[in-house]
Amino acid sequence: MIVTDRRGIMKIFPFVLILFPILAALVCYMIRNHIIRNMVILISSVILAVTALLLIPRVPFDFSPETIFGVSIHDILKTADFFLLFVILYFGVRHKSLLIQMLSVFQIVLLGYLEFFMSRPTAAGPIFHCDSLSLIMVLIICIVGTIICVQAIPYMKKHEEELKTAVSQQPRFFFVMLLFLGAMNGVVLSNDMMFFYFFFELTTVCSFLLIGHDKTERATRNAVRALWMNSLGGAAFITAMVWILGRLETLDMQYIIHSGSQAKLVLVPMALLYLAAFTKSAQFPFQSWLLGAMVAPTPVSALLHSSTMVKVGVYLALRLAPAIKGLFLTQCITIFGAFTFLAAAALAVGQSNGKKVLAYSTISNLGLIFACAGLNTPESITAAVILIIFHAVSKALLFLCVGTIEQHIESRNIEDMRGLYARMPLTALITVMGVITMIMPPFGLLLGKWMAMEAASGFLAGIIMIAMGSALTVMYWARWAGILMSDPFAGKFKLERQPALTWAAVLSLCAGIGALSVLSPWIYQWCIIPVMGMDYPVSYTTGYGIFKNSFGTFAVLPLSIIAGVGFFISILAVRGARKSRITMPYLSGLQTTEPRVFKGPMNQLVTAEAGNYYLSSIFGEDKLTAWINICAIVLLTLVIGGAL
Repeated sequence: MIVTDRRGIMKIFPFVLILFPILAALVCYMIRNHIIRNMVILISSVILAVTALLLIPRVPFDFSPETIFGVSIHDILKTADFFLLFVILYFGVRHKSLLIQMLSVFQIVLLGYLEFFMSRPTAAGPIFHCDSLSLIMVLIICIVGTIICVQAIPYMKKHEEELKTAVSQQPRFFFVMLLFLGAMNGVVLSNDMMFFYFFFELTTVCSFLLIGHDKTERATRNAVRALWMNSLGGAAFITAMVWILGRLETLDMQYIIHSGSQAKLVLVPMALLYLAAFTKSAQFPFQSWLLGAMVAPTPVSALLHSSTMVKVGVYLALRLAPAIKGLFLTQCITIFGAFTFLAAAALAVGQSNGKKVLAYSTISNLGLIFACAGLNTPESITAAVILIIFHAVSKALLFLCVGTIEQHIESRNIEDMRGLYARMPLTALITVMGVITMIMPPFGLLLGKWMAMEAASGFLAGIIMIAMGSALTVMYWARWAGILMSDPFAGKFKLERQPALTWAAVLSLCAGIGALSVLSPWIYQWCIIPVMGMDYPVSYTTGYGIFKNSFGTFAVLPLSIIAGVGFFISILAVRGARKSRITMPYLSGLQTTEPRVFKGPMNQLVTAEAGNYYLSSIFGEDKLTAWINICAIVLLTLVIGGAL
């Protein structure tokens, strides 16, 4: 039963989740005292996290505010929409980007036509709708997103010290970070497509500002690229919206999704909405904006990759999935997503830049989620939701760890992280833990991939690409973990010093991914089955912490116990290693007293160095990117054509 409450407690939740972060952002921008600003960030983070948790027992519900501060909410939205598009146009003019100017003018014209020349239905659906899928996204945004903001406090202090910034830009930075959280909550709670569109474009502006935060030439260039690519998604979205309103005379997303045979009248706009989703989630050939976002401070990368920007696309794909079930369009989306999963994994294999590995891994995992949305079966939708949850936590953990490591060793090259645990033992071990959660049982990402492969077992092209992509994923993650733990150890660990907020962020994410993985059978029962609703039957049974279906079992709880025992044994092994003596390896030629140095030909001293093969002649960006983009454009044409 859906609770509808216009005046009761339910109206508090949209206010706190959407408007409160915006108000907190304004306070951060106006306050120049860093102590007070940091307190505002911490208090805001706690309020958002607690509010999201309090929302759990109150889902599902609808809410349709008529006015805000005595002004019609639709008039406020209309003004805000035009203002936002003119802001994008301003940035296009300022940075001399003809493409941004054309896309923003196109959207302004279509928005004017929609607002002033198209008739709106008298009986519209609720403005805000919160169901289990929205709840999962809100929890990710308000818990993972706020943890990233908390870690950004000490990170940005050191970042500005390294850049020798004369005037602190932190007020502007945290203004946009908190505004981003409010915009994301607005996206996932909006049922009216006009509201969805506004928040959709607000995330575009926020990402542009954050990517270009350092105001270097490189940062500005990548920010402009992100703006035009995401504006292309906005143009596709508003085109679809005008088309849908003309055909169905409504912008109520719940009605559109569950309209049955009428959905066939708007297949082309549905394909355009998926195109908008692909741009937001940086799928090929739009991946360059997310790769370029790596120039931003690491908390920005973490926020874009884990809990906010890129999750808009997969959220929209899952939200629309019931409307296209059984149509040829779904098969096209499956092929496109599986191809992206495989292609991005292949490109990640050829990377030694830690942030690029994380970026391609994000693109790859999002491609798998799109493939699951396209498969559109109970198993695949379950896999997609599982992947969204666990990817958000694991990827946030890894980005924060890489940012901390980069500030310590002044490099993001994973070869420079060789034997890092000898210098930063706890950070290195937490990073290895993050890597393990990406590829090993009992953690949720492997569970999601297992479910995805089960769902794709009857679709030959899909299962081949997903299986090959999974194999490449293990390759690049295992290599990174091996590098971190490569040097021999003897003696006592000397823990590195890090700010308390940094430890709080990474340790909470590390503990969270472990706890969530153990609890995944219960998460499935409490959160994911309600997401399926009446559109999909229950596909798994869970008993004693074990997933079961007709394909097989995934023993989450037994595997967790085994993992716990293995962790305890590894601690004992490390304690035993304190009494060991390090013996350097034998090197060819005459040995010297210096470690890793020997006399080679002509009595020249040679330093032995270890390194990994990155197979750049096969998996290098210069070898693959152009061909992958061409294939992606062909597949995008297939997606649009599949709707005709």
